Amino acid sequence: MSKAQNKQLVSISPDSFVHKFLKFCYFILTLFLVSCGNGKTEKATQNTVSEVETNQTENTATDTKTILCFGDSITAGYGLDDTNDAYPAILQRKIDALGLNYTVINSGLSGETTAGGKSRIDWVMNQDVDVFLLELGANDGLRGVPLSETRKNLQAIIDVVSSKSPETTIILAGMELPPNMGQDYTSEFRRIYAEIAATNDVEFIPFILKDVGGIADLNQNDGIHPTAEGHDIVANTVWEVLEPVISK
Repeated sequence: MSKAQNKQLVSISPDSFVHKFLKFCYFILTLFLVSCGNGKTEKATQNTVSEVETNQTENTATDTKTILCFGDSITAGYGLDDTNDAYPAILQRKIDALGLNYTVINSGLSGETTAGGKSRIDWVMNQDVDVFLLELGANDGLRGVPLSETRKNLQAIIDVVSSKSPETTIILAGMELPPNMGQDYTSEFRRIYAEIAATNDVEFIPFILKDVGGIADLNQNDGIHPTAEGHDIVANTVWEVLEPVISK
């Protein structure tokens, strides 16, 4: 070893060596702490994003409003190959196309009378309903049920809805009977709906089967229940009243 190299080694004092070693240790420790801190920060950020997404999902579900179609075989889509051809499902497609946050529930029951509707309305209204479409009475008329009973039952159904959910918008769908039931009976039957709608100040569809009832090509072989094409027209008739209600 040369004298110059030996002199250079001697010039590195022990204190200087220790000082540099400690600085190196502090540097490594700082990197470790920063690395851990970034991991915690990233995890916290991920948790926050997850919480926000969860809250948004919950809020979206909560904000979804309900349209309940409460009726008989016409609402149920009796005789159709696919219930998606029934007017409530068509209404849902119209709503989805506009991006409105409503879900349509088909609560139609084939053969249902106003008395049957009255007996199940309490149970049906154990859910949040924003719009209640009442379509009942045709089976009463075809069976010759006393008109006073039909009127009383329709009013009772409206009373339950109004009592359980005062904020619910009620739409009453009117019905008409074939002339073979007798002029007096059919005329009075028609008036029931108009009078109940006026008395209760509810939205009103004068005749849900407008442009469908009595037209052979738009009804099934029984001459009573609409075909898929008939349901398209029924949906349009309902939409004329429903759309302004849900677009407010």
